[in-house]
Amino acid sequence: MLLVPDLNEHSETPYYIQLYDYLAKAILGGTLQSGTRLPSIRRLAALCGISATPVELAYQQLLAEGFITSKPRSGYYILPVHREGGPAAAGERPRPAPRPITPRDSRHYAYDFHMSRNDFSLFPHKIWRSLYQEQLANPDLLQYGDPQGEPALRASIAAHLRQFRGLRCTEKQIVIGGDQYTLCSLLCLLLKVRVSGLGIEDPGYHLLPAAFRRSGYGIKPIPLEEDGLQIDKLYSSGADAVYISPSHQFPRGMTMPITKRLALLEWARSTGGYIIEDDYDGEFRYHGRPIPALQGLAEGSPVIYMCSFAQSVTPALCIHYMVLPEELLPDYYSLRSELYLEHSASRLHQIALHYFMERGHFEKHLRRMRLLYQRKHDLLLRSVRQHFDDAAVLSGTDAGFHLLLTFKSPAEGSARVKARFSTSARELAAAAEAEGIRVTPMSYTWWAKPDYDEPEFILGFGGIAEDLIDEGIRKLAEAWLG
Repeated sequence: MLLVPDLNEHSETPYYIQLYDYLAKAILGGTLQSGTRLPSIRRLAALCGISATPVELAYQQLLAEGFITSKPRSGYYILPVHREGGPAAAGERPRPAPRPITPRDSRHYAYDFHMSRNDFSLFPHKIWRSLYQEQLANPDLLQYGDPQGEPALRASIAAHLRQFRGLRCTEKQIVIGGDQYTLCSLLCLLLKVRVSGLGIEDPGYHLLPAAFRRSGYGIKPIPLEEDGLQIDKLYSSGADAVYISPSHQFPRGMTMPITKRLALLEWARSTGGYIIEDDYDGEFRYHGRPIPALQGLAEGSPVIYMCSFAQSVTPALCIHYMVLPEELLPDYYSLRSELYLEHSASRLHQIALHYFMERGHFEKHLRRMRLLYQRKHDLLLRSVRQHFDDAAVLSGTDAGFHLLLTFKSPAEGSARVKARFSTSARELAAAAEAEGIRVTPMSYTWWAKPDYDEPEFILGFGGIAEDLIDEGIRKLAEAWLG
């Protein structure tokens, strides 16, 4: 039976978040058990003495995270939240294959759906100019800095992660680096005596596994299913670490539900393994509350959390960071001393970013950017549906900076789809390029299928101007479908 939550009308926390927190804790704690039917939106709103909107938002967030399911004409029901997965029968392990190289293309495109571009139309230039002037007046910042990262910035990052991403961490666990590869290289050294095989999402993002492979680790591609990594395949792979992007998987864009997150933590507990969580776009969810990070689900979490300010502020800052489990800190300190590590991210940038966060500018900037990217996301969604009609489907929606466009199979699509489905992704990309349109085939994201070339494309919407999105998609449909 659901006890009516005592919502605090004087709290700065919105009603829907208070309600979400209450229900999520009740489900995780077993107070609300699997199969329990929740009250209707109107009924719970009446019981709480609030409008229906906060209840609907809370239910939608619980749906997104896999706590509940919605049954048509029946209502909302609690899903089982137990640790799934377990040792599976050993089978043939996937053989690692060299990752295909994605060419860096610096050419100008009239309609650029690049998956990693940013929009700087709202960048707070005056604020940053003022912050840099302040730091340049401090001669101490011209000296060598803390190789782990400036303590002030690490404290600001830790506070932000605890409040907005649900992490359990302190500034002592944070290591700041100038780029992703620097941090990946440190991880390769840190885990060398503990890990021999790294499980990875396939398809997925290849920078970290490529760095690990270069350092002698075995790479074990794990296939995806509808809600993320196949846990039974992870067990049978023999991996003792796994690299995942649970909040918005790259490139497929699914959100890993709570049951599977707990199953991953159980895998790490039972095998002594580590989870490397890439939260590259976790700040950007456009319909519903951002999904809390996996790292915060367990005390003493075996999760290495990785993120950066490349998308949330600008890649020009060159500030990336990771949050280490406490048990790895002695090894990091030993490594830092042995290799005479120095800071790899500009001290001026770090301190300026600290004040940007401490003075509230970062949260304000994030809110503005979410609204901007949400408009672009929704416009791209509408445009594809309008101009492609039944020819293609979109996935990976509601978060991040890209959508995945997939041509329907010949059996599902119309006659014009049948003609195009047999065309390779490379040929279709070349046809788009001839019309001044940049799109990226997702084929390069496969590790174990280097020859994969079916018509699936990553459509980025971050850097393209809003007034070019619909026109670009219309021209893309014309180029591909005639």
